[in-house]
Amino acid sequence: MIKMNQHYKELKSSYLFYNISQKTQQYCDEHPGTHLLKLGIGDVTLPLAGEVIKALHGAVDDQAEKETFSGYMPECGADYFLSAVNSYYQARGVQLAQDEIFVSSGASDELGDILDLFAEDNTALIMEPAYPAYVDANVMAGHRIVHMPSGRENGFVPDPDESIDADLIYICSPNNPTGAVFSREQLKRWVDYANTKGAVILFDAAYECFIEDEAIPHSIFEIEGARTCAIEICSLSKTAGFTGTRCGYTVIPRDLERGGMVLHDMWIRNRTTKTNGISCILQKGAAAVFTPAGQKAVRENIMVYKNNAKVLMEALDTCGIWYCGGKNAPYIWMKCPDGAGSWEFFDRLLQETQIVGTPGEGFGSCGEGYFRLSSFGDAEDTREAAARLKKLLKK
Repeated sequence: MIKMNQHYKELKSSYLFYNISQKTQQYCDEHPGTHLLKLGIGDVTLPLAGEVIKALHGAVDDQAEKETFSGYMPECGADYFLSAVNSYYQARGVQLAQDEIFVSSGASDELGDILDLFAEDNTALIMEPAYPAYVDANVMAGHRIVHMPSGRENGFVPDPDESIDADLIYICSPNNPTGAVFSREQLKRWVDYANTKGAVILFDAAYECFIEDEAIPHSIFEIEGARTCAIEICSLSKTAGFTGTRCGYTVIPRDLERGGMVLHDMWIRNRTTKTNGISCILQKGAAAVFTPAGQKAVRENIMVYKNNAKVLMEALDTCGIWYCGGKNAPYIWMKCPDGAGSWEFFDRLLQETQIVGTPGEGFGSCGEGYFRLSSFGDAEDTREAAARLKKLLKK
């Protein structure tokens, strides 16, 4: 008789976004015609850059001609895409071999797939509040999970605890949901900890393009010692609006070995066995992101989102509300006013201001009493939401 993965029974109901959609739909049903101001969305709202669209169209046209038609792509990535990504790292002073970079269908997919490299009897350390998929993917894989709490007292960027033994360490910087960033010194402490413990850091750099403080590392590989303990997972979703187009990249240094096995070589074997690569059309479009024209257009879109964040931060500053994030990240993590709970504040915002955000409790127990605002919304809606927030919070 077939045996099923019993760890799926251990998953908690994914109620966060379901509850948000249910409450939102109920409000719309009761108030037809209402225009909601959506600040909870983690999706982008601006279209792909013109340079990317041009490259995508060109790649589609290539498929119509025998001379330029492409069939199966290299599973680990096309040379033109990997070279473009490598140049992007080099511009920041990070030296990689091109074959240490792997194309992916996006960070979310890769964060789950990468667990294929690790046996079931491993412990994953997850700093909370956390992107829920970190927890769920490790539950599915049968890993023990250590939940490391963080809070306002440490700016939601905790330091390593030498008393904790972990095999996998999740670091997201800039962070989703808190918007907090790890300094160079803080990352160095985590790198040293991982090398001492023989652990592997899974560094989620999906939001690195929002960093404006040059003292903040964009990549874990800016830190000495990271090549022997870290994997970096990146995405073009928020960088270049690829949330629906789906393309990203992962960096696994050849220096990373555990248990007598080279993780770089293991991942090549994994990708060449389990995938047929990413389509040439998507990789052509993704490579265009790294051209001078692509980078200019991408930065212009990012500045729209960053201006949205400034508008929201100014509103919170005016009302004396504590928050972190915003400056180097697209998310603002605010303290709910008057000691309100996360869902209580969600309901109040929806009912009194028609603003939809994300209750912090959905990112783990450390998020209770906090609330996430996103800067990915429409600019005009964001300005109106900020005005309504000020009016509400000043009551």
